[in-house]
Amino acid sequence: MLLMPKKDWQWNYNDAYGVLSVSLGSEMEFLTPYKMKTLIPDALMELEFNMEHAKFYIEFLDLLSRSLHLTAGLQVQLALNATAAHFLLKPQMPKSWFFATSNMCVFSELGKVFRLSCQGISAQVLVVETSVQASLVMLLEKDLRLSDSKSLGQFECIKVMHDRLHPIIVNRQIVAA
Repeated sequence: MLLMPKKDWQWNYNDAYGVLSVSLGSEMEFLTPYKMKTLIPDALMELEFNMEHAKFYIEFLDLLSRSLHLTAGLQVQLALNATAAHFLLKPQMPKSWFFATSNMCVFSELGKVFRLSCQGISAQVLVVETSVQASLVMLLEKDLRLSDSKSLGQFECIKVMHDRLHPIIVNRQIVAA
């Protein structure tokens, strides 16, 4: 069952875990992976899960249900993290140098899944924000080592130029009638 936003939902910074969280009523709290240094200042205080957040969250759930075959729980987890990333992460400059260039031109859009290739390792990412030249993407894998000193954890975000996004190739069988 999918969680739908309610008027008592609110963003909080959870000091005990050191991450942004969403209070989903009096008995449930969802922890994002986003730490203080990555968040805008407003995210460090109680903040309403407003209508704009709710609209984005519901539209993202819809995109996920139409494009990916996921459990309801994973859809909610991705949509809440995507909403947090979209509205409450500090703006980022692209960090494309970590990733291999794709030899295919892609069309990036919200909720679309791509691959990034880093040091010969491929990882799936989900677009949570897009512009003309770059996209903010969320890592779907458990982790991805970017260099000797830097790595991304599951659901963390990085901005990359579109020429680093590799399409997910779907094998389709064409049957002539």
